[in-house]
Amino acid sequence: QVQLVESGGGLVQAGGSLRLSCVASGIIFSISAVGWYRQAPGKQRELVAVTGNIGSTTYADSVKGRFTISRDNAKGTVHLQMNGLKPEDTAVYYCNANFRKRDYWGQGTQVTVSS
Repeated sequence: QVQLVESGGGLVQAGGSLRLSCVASGIIFSISAVGWYRQAPGKQRELVAVTGNIGSTTYADSVKGRFTISRDNAKGTVHLQMNGLKPEDTAVYYCNANFRKRDYWGQGTQVTVSS
């Protein structure tokens, strides 16, 4: 049974920081691509950042230079450090793992940035 459990969301003022964490179980984490997506009210879910199993990273243009994704294969965790948060970053953030060509999702964690 695959489980992705997120933590670290919350309410923060513009310019502030948050760190999201996701713990994965039930997959071989070291060979999985893992990342973060977000969905704002009335909008489609979009990629925020992803890291491949060899350490490559991809970021949405809107978060480049502000967000950093990192992974710990030994612990099966992926983190998203978010700095310089803006009101437009407000969304539900979802952890994603792609393992053996299947996508798995966490339950989501709310991030709210006040102006």
